[in-house]
Amino acid sequence: MALPRMSDLSTLTSWYADWKGLRVAVLGLSVTGFSAADTLAELGAEVFVVTEKADEEYARLLPVIGARLHVGPLAEPPAELVDFAPEVVLASPGFPPSHPVIRWAIENAVPLWGDVELAWRVRDKVVRPDGSPADWILITGTNGKTTTTRLTAEMLVAGRLRAAPVGNIGTPVLDAVRDPNGFDALVVELSSHQLWYLNRQTGPEALSPHAAVCLNLADDHLEWHGSAEAYRDAKAGVYARTRVACVYNKADVATREMVEDAEVEEGARAIGFDLGVPGPSDFGVVDGILVDRAFLEERATSALELTTVADLAEVGLAAPHVVANILAASALARSLGVSPADIHDALERFRLDPHRIQVVAAHAGVTWVDDSKATNPHAAASSLAAYPGAVWIVGGLLKGVDLTDLVRSRGVRARAAIVIGTERTAVVTAFERHAPEVPVFEVDHTETEDVMTRVVELAAGVAQDGDTVLLAPAAASFDQFASYSDRGERFADAVRAWLANEDGTTRQL
Repeated sequence: MALPRMSDLSTLTSWYADWKGLRVAVLGLSVTGFSAADTLAELGAEVFVVTEKADEEYARLLPVIGARLHVGPLAEPPAELVDFAPEVVLASPGFPPSHPVIRWAIENAVPLWGDVELAWRVRDKVVRPDGSPADWILITGTNGKTTTTRLTAEMLVAGRLRAAPVGNIGTPVLDAVRDPNGFDALVVELSSHQLWYLNRQTGPEALSPHAAVCLNLADDHLEWHGSAEAYRDAKAGVYARTRVACVYNKADVATREMVEDAEVEEGARAIGFDLGVPGPSDFGVVDGILVDRAFLEERATSALELTTVADLAEVGLAAPHVVANILAASALARSLGVSPADIHDALERFRLDPHRIQVVAAHAGVTWVDDSKATNPHAAASSLAAYPGAVWIVGGLLKGVDLTDLVRSRGVRARAAIVIGTERTAVVTAFERHAPEVPVFEVDHTETEDVMTRVVELAAGVAQDGDTVLLAPAAASFDQFASYSDRGERFADAVRAWLANEDGTTRQL
């Protein structure tokens, strides 16, 4: 039986609507959970935070903002939650559809929101001089989300728009919505988890972005979604109700099909990108020049130059998958009127985040590259395409994903494979079956402090002049490391320690 409900949620589409007394259960108390609880408390809602583990600082602040807290196991909905009878459950992205509390909410017809849904509803807290709230640009994909989000925001700022990268990139959307200075545009990185919650929203109050992109699609987070189809459906929701530009990857059929199937606003255009020569309404590359054939009147016969591959190489942005991200970001920025000259200027200043195809050292003809952010096969495939024949460091927490196709297609060209992680057997077996000529070394150390030391010892022993040693694990890090950043930093530290011990000097880029 559905829980009793007092509020008409369809009326709650403004910061200035009557939120007072709305009973909201917030699941999780990390950055996202606290941002949601703080916003709801400011709106006057009655907030009950439910979490298995509580960040001490956030837990200390909840009574200050007037929110209640339950900390404890969530194998079933706590009695306190049931008695609270929430009118809305707002879940942090870590709560999968299979979680007992999520199942309880669905069974009792309690609306499920994420923080992005709430942010969209209250986006008019701070408006532009013309009275309109910021435009939203949505970015998702299996890989490249963060880089493309940062690129797009940089381009918008270069075009003299007040813009911010938010969402899955780290800054909660609600924090940006409540920023008193306001923005012209929010560039919102969305994970498949966030999109699963967002896709549950329908009606006129549902999110309707200015532009959206799904960069690519490959199996990932299957343990969260339950199937590849469910993961795909979550990603496809990024295009729903898009008003101006649905940007898609021409080299990835799945993203084109998402756009074809999407219910968008009248007048929204499909804008393709890839590394080939673009057709009208596309972005692409012609003779080493990145061009726009979408946002100009003469697109049937002309193109606008954005930058060149040679220019990108000078700032470390010429890897094929990075060029694809640049084209996607350029399409999104151009949809808001940013000029090609401003895009070029932004690219001259842009640098990749750490742990994304980052050269950490070069010595004796061997280059050591940290791409620890390559946490799934699709990302690792891009790295291996940029560095074919590398000594490949692979493995970790596989998240239910099979590496067989990656080993068959890219691993066969590796100089050697060094396998790490607690799920090594599946990786080693894939090499035995599909790349038997590739030497495979296992690192069976269980102590985090020892893993990368042994990795570097093995890599140094097998790498030859002209080789690259590539950390592109194709797996998550949480089995042995605190994060992909921790994994990458430990790799870089081990490389530098090895080089220093070898000849007393460290050659570091």
